[in-house]
Amino acid sequence: MSQPPIADLQSFAGQAELFQPALNRNLDDPAIKAKKHRFDGLKAPSVVGKNFVLDTNVLLHDPECIHAFADNHVCIPIEVLCELDRFKGEQSERGANARTVHRLLAELFSTHPELATRGIPTGKGGTVRLVNCNPDERQAQAAVADFREVLSTIDTPDHRLLLCTRVIGQVNPAPAVLVTKDLNLQLKAHALGVPCDDYLNDKVESDTSAKRMSTLEIEPSDLQRFASTGMLDLASRHLPDLTPNEYVLFKAGDKRTMPARALGGNEFTRLRIPESIRVMKGATIRPLNLGQQCFLDALLNPDISLVTCYGQAGTGKTLLAVASALHATMAGEFAGVTVSRPVVPLGDTLGFLPGSLEEKLDPWLKPIFDALEFLLAPPDHAERARKPRRTPQNGQGAPGGPPQKPYQPFLDSGLIEVEALCYIRGRSIPNRFFILDEAQQLTPLEAKTIVTRMAKGSKLVMVGDPAQIDNPYVDRRSNGLVYTRERLKGQSCSAHVTLERGERSPLAEAGARLM
Repeated sequence: MSQPPIADLQSFAGQAELFQPALNRNLDDPAIKAKKHRFDGLKAPSVVGKNFVLDTNVLLHDPECIHAFADNHVCIPIEVLCELDRFKGEQSERGANARTVHRLLAELFSTHPELATRGIPTGKGGTVRLVNCNPDERQAQAAVADFREVLSTIDTPDHRLLLCTRVIGQVNPAPAVLVTKDLNLQLKAHALGVPCDDYLNDKVESDTSAKRMSTLEIEPSDLQRFASTGMLDLASRHLPDLTPNEYVLFKAGDKRTMPARALGGNEFTRLRIPESIRVMKGATIRPLNLGQQCFLDALLNPDISLVTCYGQAGTGKTLLAVASALHATMAGEFAGVTVSRPVVPLGDTLGFLPGSLEEKLDPWLKPIFDALEFLLAPPDHAERARKPRRTPQNGQGAPGGPPQKPYQPFLDSGLIEVEALCYIRGRSIPNRFFILDEAQQLTPLEAKTIVTRMAKGSKLVMVGDPAQIDNPYVDRRSNGLVYTRERLKGQSCSAHVTLERGERSPLAEAGARLM
């Protein structure tokens, strides 16, 4: 087909300029504006219910969150879909969550794709819709002008979300609220007067400052009977609500006390812990305070398959967990020990780091490896470590090289296994003592993934300090450690201990309390 003459194209362009005023007038036509609203997703399908605009981090945090807003309207901007597309190829928890969101939305809109921007019912009275907020459109111009007085640009994804929320609030009688876990974006929204909130569905009511265990006053005769038989039934007494495996302190008089573990139904049992723990020819470990006694009882109880522990630095939570794991494994109760720790941000793949999996995780697992070395090294290990090794012994080490770590043979044999959490999805872990250090860095969904990996015969120990969180998308009420504790509280297979007293050194204890 031949191209039209240049003169004809110029004539057509000139005629089009004549129609531009009419086109501009048509854009102001209420009918045309109403029709456009139906296809850009800005207009809600109903005046009932709020419009919640979801940030990308909320969907990655909980892919099922689109069903958590009851009878309100969920808005997913195009910018969020573009950001999800960047993560969907990752072989990580974040990538898996992005793919889950894509599948859920595809299934939701597959039957009626024409309703994608008009709203699909969620089954709880609300709707989900996709939103395309173009800052060049007339309804966004006022918001753009307002934002540019404060923000240098409107082209970043965060600023487009703020703009989208403002415009949705302008074209709907019901409020529009931005939902994000990004604290900086929340502050920007507050500064611009844009309604904004955190995602609260996975936050639990937990008072992590209420640390002290309950003290129960009993008769001296009851305490004596409990000490001799190891069991006590206080069914005739009015007691505070206690969950199974909750630890209490019996008190008879001013000085006579004894810790106990609640069994449910006002029955209590004495703690069953060894006087000390020693693995092979290593260091001897003894519980140094009441909290450590309770923690050791939970760690060595075969009927408790989940132990959660809060404790500040130096309280001994990691050391006791590792010592109990080795002790129980050497006794034949478990096939081995698995240790892990979140890599913050959790889900970042380790495949591009050099070395083996153990070498990649070594910077993150230093506290656990330090505990293993302390427990397994013989008393004269420090003295022998200062002497250069001239010849290999039993095939260990190289001539003149550093001595082999005492836990290395256990790593080589698989008795101690290092697990990267970013690869745990889909696994089934039977008959292992699994230690998860720094569990407060997990999201609730990540914690659920790990808990559901535990097969028969396995024990999961989650330790951490809810006051020290580096993950920007969790806090004291929504981190995986606290979430797991609160959701599984009261189950006969779970127990919780809070360690208060630091035992590392007087300096470490003073620093944890005062700095």
